[in-house]
Amino acid sequence: MIHFEERGHVGIATIDRQERRNALSAELCAQLRGYLEESEALRAIVITGAGTAFCSGADLVSRFAAEGDATTDTFRPAFEEVLDAIVAHPAPVIAAINGPAMGAGMQLAVACDIRVAALGARLAIPGGKLGILLSPRNIWRLAELVGQGPARDFLLAGRAVVAEEALHIGLVQYVESDALAAALSLAGQIAASAPLTVRGHKRALNLVAEAQWLGPDARAEMAALEAAAFASNDLQEGLAAFAEKRTPDFKGN
Repeated sequence: MIHFEERGHVGIATIDRQERRNALSAELCAQLRGYLEESEALRAIVITGAGTAFCSGADLVSRFAAEGDATTDTFRPAFEEVLDAIVAHPAPVIAAINGPAMGAGMQLAVACDIRVAALGARLAIPGGKLGILLSPRNIWRLAELVGQGPARDFLLAGRAVVAEEALHIGLVQYVESDALAAALSLAGQIAASAPLTVRGHKRALNLVAEAQWLGPDARAEMAALEAAAFASNDLQEGLAAFAEKRTPDFKGN
């Protein structure tokens, strides 16, 4: 579940699914999106994880639901909606990365406006080890944040970094011993600022970034690549290998 708390003008959303290292499901994404949509009057939002992990990614056990001979991704639509809700929220959203942020967990952090990581927190997107292709929107967000070089390292080479290196490449903005406390302090500073100014700056920054977003032809091409990846035998092999705790044997089909 996700716990929601409000301290004055600041909202705190805590992913609390510690038995799965705070892995996200479609249901949890819907809960978080609903809270964001209902909390537009707040001046700052902090998202964090309970226990020792921020978010270990998507719950691969529940992510795919068999429908006849096809396999439908039940997670992707809900995940994309909550990321869009974070970006669209009028107030700044801060990720307090208190522990590992893997796969969808790192993408969740990237969608936030500011990232505060705990010392030693590990971040990675191991999609290539599973056969999962990121959406074009999330690829763009990552490249927009850290630049093409680091983004290619993450997505093509499966690079994992700890918080200190993440700070160096601009993936996170702060590294602190207590990520949540530091994020709440930052949220308090933001909440004390002029709301119209802060909201106007966030909207303007989003508009500047959106001006560089992919055109319709590129979006269509990416959609086709994404559909092919999710219909592939390699995806089934990646998921099976994950469940069986073995090295996948990908065939490229």
